[in-house]
Amino acid sequence: MAAAKVNGCVSLNERSSASENIKCDNSDKNIENGKVHHGLNGYEKSKLKHTSNGFNKMATFGRESAPWMDWSQHDIFPGSFEKCSLLTAALTHIGLYILMFLGFVNQLLFKPKVATERNREGYAPLYNPFEQFYSRYVYRRVRHIFNRPICSTPGAEVTLKERYTDDYNWSFGFTGTERRCINLGSYNYLGFAAPQGACADAAEAAVRRYGLAHCSPRAELGSSRLHRDLERTTADFLGVESAVVFGMGFATNALGLPGLLGAGALVLSDENNHASLILGLRLAHVTVRVFRHNDVRHLERLARAAIAEARWKKIVIVVEGVYSMEGSIVPLAAVVALKKQLGLQLYLDEAHSVGAMGPRGRGVTDHCGVDPRDVDVLMGTFTKSFGAAGGYIAGSAELVNCVRAQGHAHAYAHSMAPCVAAQVLAAMRAITSLEGVARVRRLRDNTHYFRQRLRDMGVLTFGHEDSPVVPMLVYTFSKMAATVERLTARGVATVGVGFPATPLNKARIRFCLSAAHTREQLDECLTALEDIVDEVGLRYSRR
Repeated sequence: MAAAKVNGCVSLNERSSASENIKCDNSDKNIENGKVHHGLNGYEKSKLKHTSNGFNKMATFGRESAPWMDWSQHDIFPGSFEKCSLLTAALTHIGLYILMFLGFVNQLLFKPKVATERNREGYAPLYNPFEQFYSRYVYRRVRHIFNRPICSTPGAEVTLKERYTDDYNWSFGFTGTERRCINLGSYNYLGFAAPQGACADAAEAAVRRYGLAHCSPRAELGSSRLHRDLERTTADFLGVESAVVFGMGFATNALGLPGLLGAGALVLSDENNHASLILGLRLAHVTVRVFRHNDVRHLERLARAAIAEARWKKIVIVVEGVYSMEGSIVPLAAVVALKKQLGLQLYLDEAHSVGAMGPRGRGVTDHCGVDPRDVDVLMGTFTKSFGAAGGYIAGSAELVNCVRAQGHAHAYAHSMAPCVAAQVLAAMRAITSLEGVARVRRLRDNTHYFRQRLRDMGVLTFGHEDSPVVPMLVYTFSKMAATVERLTARGVATVGVGFPATPLNKARIRFCLSAAHTREQLDECLTALEDIVDEVGLRYSRR
């Protein structure tokens, strides 16, 4: 099969098996089909039409005709996504409309304490009117539960810096007091974010030897033995040939994807993909079609429709391992089977799954029993399970060489701080030990226990039973704020999530479990939550 050409470099090659090599080509610089049309989540919404161009026939994409998938042979359980009652949905919308109406009245009667645009005739507005309105009159009302500063390590417990406001959340000041809370808000899945221990000692030693930063990109003077050891260890840990690491997890997607994709590429993207993936696909100037969350049947229809068009050099599926707002897990084995059946490529973001999923902590490939070499591009971050910062792209040696040569992060972004690289190395090596396996098992046990207790409580949660991200639906902004306030008062620090991270009428509380949590700490959190559930009225589940 001929190698696909992309803008700058191709590491995603049209291939029907994991054994084929990946090619790099700098020839095709033009953007096909003009500009990218952005819709929901920055993507182009797919619209399938039954035409005579072969859509209803078996797909042919660089291979013989492939039969339709028999999904009954695969585990495609998306997790629990119970719908609320019609009354709850109606009251949620009515509450939002009332909030909007009061905001408009406030905007008319009182001048906001913000800067306004002046002398802008003939220029595009700097701010979107709805975003301005939402930020000032909806988000501001609950702003006190967001962006809360901490003054400790985000371990099993965390210390919050308390604030006050005397102008209705337009500004904040510090009270001078602190509050120690059980931490259910940080991504410290395996408990490696600790002020002492092997990881902290390794980070301290790296600072003393290398300093706080290399003050240079990797492509210049920003590489050290620590970076090379981390890349080799990461590749071995994941079970692939090679890996490259970056100093920022978000930038791994945002700056890595443009170097991998280009003209003639079509991306099939899950509708709940992270903002870093959305930004990276925008910067890559590729056409993107969205499939429903974890819906492999919809994905197959989109893929076959695209193949029937016979105009794409490659078709790439972009998914996450664990979705941070839904707590769901990708049905990876089914996606890989589809990829092989139709000759597609697969980009897997394991930011929330590597370290936290699977019996050995190797991520969603380990959890689903998939050979990591069957995934064309493995991406992940060190900000969750490893208690550090940065990210990686892993796969074949040729893929990694292309990322080094064409990815913006390697050439322009400052390299990962030596102390961060040392922290990740120590954590990764710890995961491969018996103590590390015990941490992975303890995280799974804590996750199952916490989710079961929430179900018994009658609240509505989203996601897969094995996901350490546990979203609890509260629907309205007022209930989200009330829940976070009351949990904080009872010594539980957690995170409220609302629009634009979620749909406007699906605000939620997101709990993040950790192997560092004791059963006593979880029971204390659940006891506090049970009192609040009755007070605020959060028993939405009908199961």
